[in-house]
Amino acid sequence: MESVIAVWGLKKIYRGSEKPAVRDLNLTVERGEMIGVIGPSGAGKSTLLRCINHLVIPTAGRIFIEGEEITGASPGMVRKLRRRLGMVFQHHNLVARLTVMQNVMHGRLGYMNTMDGVLGRYKEEDKRRAVTTLEQTGLGDFLYHRAGELSGGQRQRVGIVRALMQEPSVLLCDEPIASLDPASAQVVMELIRDVCRRHKIACIVNLHQVDAALKYADRIIGMFEGEIVYDGPTAELTGTMIEKIYGKPMSELMISSER
Repeated sequence: MESVIAVWGLKKIYRGSEKPAVRDLNLTVERGEMIGVIGPSGAGKSTLLRCINHLVIPTAGRIFIEGEEITGASPGMVRKLRRRLGMVFQHHNLVARLTVMQNVMHGRLGYMNTMDGVLGRYKEEDKRRAVTTLEQTGLGDFLYHRAGELSGGQRQRVGIVRALMQEPSVLLCDEPIASLDPASAQVVMELIRDVCRRHKIACIVNLHQVDAALKYADRIIGMFEGEIVYDGPTAELTGTMIEKIYGKPMSELMISSER
C-alpha cells in the first residue's frame, strides 16, 4: 500500500540556530490513519507539520504526498499539492469580519483562477456542499454570522470545515484544542476523528494534551529534541515511554490513570 505521506531524512535548521528543529526524521502515514504527535515544547512538532505543508522549507530530506514530491517542487506543483493538504491551526486563522460561509468557501480557492477567487464566484455545487457540511457539524444556524462573533470551539469547527472543502487527502492539525475549554476540545477532537474516518483522510494532529492523544489517535509519534523517540500503536505506549518523551514523571503530566 502506497503511503499518503512519506517523509525521509527530514532535517530543518532555522536561520540563526545551530541546533536542528527536526533531524533524521522518517515517517509514513496511511490513508484514514489518525496520528497523534506528542512531546514537550520545542520538540519539533510544529516544524514537522509546516515542512509537510511547505510553509517551511526543509534543510534536507524529502517529502512525498501520494507519491508526488513536494520538496523542491515548482511553485505551480506546490500549489497543486497543497490542495490535498488541509491545515487546521491553533488560532483558527479565520477572517473575523467575514461570515462563516465566506470563510468556509476560502477552502475552494486553490481550485479557482485568481479573478474568480477575488470576486467570490464559487460554484453552486460547492456552496451546497459547504452548507451541508456546516449543518452536519452543528453550525447550520451560523452560516451568515461573522466569524468573530463565534466561540473558540465554533471557530475551530469552521476551520475544520474550511479544510474539508479542499477535499484533502491529508489533514494537518497544529494544536487544534490548545486554547479550548474541555467540553469544546472534546467536540473538536471527535469531529476531527469522525471526518477522517468517514472520508478516509490521513490525519496528523499535534497535541500538548497527552490524554487527548491517548483517547483519539490510532498511533502515537513521540518527539524529543527534534527526533522521533516513539512510533507505535496508542495501546502500546507505556508510562515509562511517556516519561522518556517528556523528561518528566507521569505525576507531573496530568494523565488519567484510566487507559
